[in-house]
Amino acid sequence: MNNAASSPVPSVAGETPLQHARLGAGQGVYLKGSLYCLAATVSFGMMFPVMSSALTHIDPFTFTSLRYLIAAAVSLVLLRVKEGPDALKREGEPIALAWLLGSVGFAGFGFLVFLGQQLAGRDGALTTSIMAATQPLLGILIISVVSRVLPPLVTLSLVLLSFCGVALVITRGDLGGLLREPQNYSASALIVLGMIFWLVYTFGANRFAKWSALKYTTVTMSLGLTTVIAINAILVLTQAIALPTAADLLAVAPHLLYMSFISSVAGVLCWNLGNRILTPLNAVLFMDVVPITAFIVSAITGVVPTRAQALGACVTGAALILNNLYLRRRA
Repeated sequence: MNNAASSPVPSVAGETPLQHARLGAGQGVYLKGSLYCLAATVSFGMMFPVMSSALTHIDPFTFTSLRYLIAAAVSLVLLRVKEGPDALKREGEPIALAWLLGSVGFAGFGFLVFLGQQLAGRDGALTTSIMAATQPLLGILIISVVSRVLPPLVTLSLVLLSFCGVALVITRGDLGGLLREPQNYSASALIVLGMIFWLVYTFGANRFAKWSALKYTTVTMSLGLTTVIAINAILVLTQAIALPTAADLLAVAPHLLYMSFISSVAGVLCWNLGNRILTPLNAVLFMDVVPITAFIVSAITGVVPTRAQALGACVTGAALILNNLYLRRRA
């Protein structure tokens, strides 16, 4: 009998079958987290071209209210089915903080980003998507301000490089346009502030360790919806915006279905799940998928990026990847 055939043989030199099995399981979990993040960022990337069309028929405030009204209802049903009748119990977590994060994440992000996209005009989807890819670098700056500790010089340089890429996208390579067209500042400022609000919402998930990703998504969205509707109602009552007509609602129905079911429910849930598995340091790399998806979808619909805009997207993506690699090596 061949003893070698009947005895345990390591799968890799120095590795037992048990260790190999654990390694395989770890790789399987990592792959699962990667697929969650990939699905989320693809849905986010398609969101901006979809909104470009919707914003020609309806204001971003009313659309956001309808979007999250549908998404919150669907999420509540999913939570009840998944976690049972006690799914909405607090479990000792602060509801006031959940409301604040929901308001910041859904009202703040939804209103400001899409208002900025509307003001940015024809290239709004491209501009917004590339700014989404700068969120990890924006997060570094925010943490540095809060902690009063400057980030490493390499990181600061890469943050600057990423915003140079953003400038190329906004101006189509004509950087002087920033001076000649001051409206770019207001649109871009709104988008950046909205992205910062989404970062706050993402970081806030760590505070709710007792809640599942589905519960955090559902509860914060439902509580944030109260703020969304209140702001929208005030704008309608003060006649800052007009109620959409039946024709407008019919025109945006397909966009509303995508934004509610795919982007808001599936996308946000996948993002929160992926972040829990991979940790934010790994998950942020998938933000590069957002502008890539947006650029492809925009090109298909007739808004073809210029060479300068494509270069700007590559510059911003390279800055994100290089900073991630630098932080890993430094750690």
